[in-house]
Amino acid sequence: MHVYFRWIISIKRDKSVRQFEKSESFTNKKGEKIMTKRFGFTLAEVLITLGIIGVVAAMTMPTLMNSTQGAQYKAAYKKALSAISQAVTLNVALDEWNFADSDAGTTYNLKNLLSARMNVVRSACATGCTETNSSVKDAKGVTYKVSGDPKSGLGTAPTDGTALDANNTTLFFNDGIMFTFPTASAGCTKGPDGTAAVTGTGCRGFIDVNGVKAPNKFVKCDNSDVSTTKCEIKNPTDVYPVIFYDQTILPNSTAARAVLYSK
Repeated sequence: MHVYFRWIISIKRDKSVRQFEKSESFTNKKGEKIMTKRFGFTLAEVLITLGIIGVVAAMTMPTLMNSTQGAQYKAAYKKALSAISQAVTLNVALDEWNFADSDAGTTYNLKNLLSARMNVVRSACATGCTETNSSVKDAKGVTYKVSGDPKSGLGTAPTDGTALDANNTTLFFNDGIMFTFPTASAGCTKGPDGTAAVTGTGCRGFIDVNGVKAPNKFVKCDNSDVSTTKCEIKNPTDVYPVIFYDQTILPNSTAARAVLYSK
């Protein structure tokens, strides 16, 4: 009886092996059959995984793009301030005059200074430029306007939703940066000790780090506390108010200073 059961078990085992051999491929290079197993994912599992990846990407990509663009604006802003400051320093070395010596005349004016020391490809002003400020348009033919409030004390920088001031001079540099300031800017200085308020005519304007391209928004603090030490800028924009005097050009708003001095 015991031998009989062993014989039955042996037959069933051989039958199972033959069935497995028909359904599985396990032949090695020598022609010998070896047992293998195949693993994989079902179509439903693949589709669910792809769906999860798509949802995560949709949630994170906008934030990542804004962060990258903000970093580019910040870098361009610092570059613009440095380039203008170096141009004035070079002009002092070569022609011995700076913002404090400007008189808005035909020779000692800021347009001549910056055009001589920087690569200016376009200019806009009332007279003597390639175009007027009212004709400055974007790629779609829409008149340039800046949004956001630059606050008070910023010279002739436009308020929310207005075009460039007709009395401004606007310079476009070869790297795409735009700098606009009052044409009549003259005698911009802080005095010998450097602690007094800036005196002179004009001496204030703004920089748009990507020219007429959108978004054309004044930088602002993202939090409600706009004090100098607590202003937070999560996503810098492209327009920065500036003040200039002697051989210096600096941010002229709390938000612009926060961007410049942040790490």
